[in-house]
Amino acid sequence: MARKRALVTGGATGIGRAAVLHLARAGFDVALNYRASVDAARATAVEAEQSGARVLLVRADVAEDAQIKAMMREVDAAFGALDALVNNAGTTISTPAKDLDGVSVDDWDRVFAVNVRGLFLVTRAAVPLLKRGDAPSIVNTASIVGLRPGPQPLPYAASKAAVVSLTKQLAGALGPAIRVNAVAPGWIEGEWMERMLSDNYQRLMERRGKATPLGRCATFDDVAEVILSLIQSNRLVNGEIVVVDGGYASTT
Repeated sequence: MARKRALVTGGATGIGRAAVLHLARAGFDVALNYRASVDAARATAVEAEQSGARVLLVRADVAEDAQIKAMMREVDAAFGALDALVNNAGTTISTPAKDLDGVSVDDWDRVFAVNVRGLFLVTRAAVPLLKRGDAPSIVNTASIVGLRPGPQPLPYAASKAAVVSLTKQLAGALGPAIRVNAVAPGWIEGEWMERMLSDNYQRLMERRGKATPLGRCATFDDVAEVILSLIQSNRLVNGEIVVVDGGYASTT
């Protein structure tokens, strides 16, 4: 059987890496977008290729329209169409939510340029390729902090709320040809939360896990499993934000 084709932005590490590997195992060839993490991107590509996938490494800053258009030309030349797009590229800052004066205009603009504008620009550029695909689907990476208040930096939280809104808007704008959904992870084990929580990582993650109905925090693989399910199944699910946090948000 012919392999399907997917593009994953921010695919070198974290959720993006897990999504690339899950898609590869499920029979997809994958265009893996990255901006700076070239060694991690190559390592992820090698692992995906061990599952039989063809992997196209494409370097581009998703905040830059010209780079996105160049990336899509590469994807078009290699694959000719897309069956799935995972808008996962994202960034944040380390400024605490209560430190309003600590957020520079440049910080704010960069977070929104990547997390919001980038999602729109990539989606817009990918639509022609997706319309050539088989039952095409887009999955965006939002966050639980885009649905409810949390201790995340202000521009990050606001940008993820915008991702939630964009997901619903795009679901209407692109249907019935293309489905659009999003995942909203809660606290995730790994390097992202290690950077955010610093020396408190182990203690706070254990506390959050104990307060979660399923007894643990999410992993990158947990989120990637939901992404893959939204792409391959759930054919009447559109414009939805799927929370992946073991039930924590529903009980607090």
